[in-house]
Amino acid sequence: MDPAVVYALGLALVAIGIIVVIVAIVFVVMHGGEGKGKVKGAGVIMIGPIPIIFGTDKKSVKTVLALALALTILLVVAMLIYYLLLR
Repeated sequence: MDPAVVYALGLALVAIGIIVVIVAIVFVVMHGGEGKGKVKGAGVIMIGPIPIIFGTDKKSVKTVLALALALTILLVVAMLIYYLLLR
């Protein structure tokens, strides 16, 4: 793969991320005072194939746990394929 293409793809992903954050902020400012809702959230910090999971409620943590498990399995499979192809 050409390094220029990878560089351009990385810049495009960063730009898309910035645009998503700006749109989310504008949406919250425009519609933030319409009602009171509960905020639920969870997150994962992946250190290699080891996930560190945290969250505010059980449902969010279970969802993030499933996603982290799928990502970990995908990472291990990708590493095995990479190892077998370059052996």
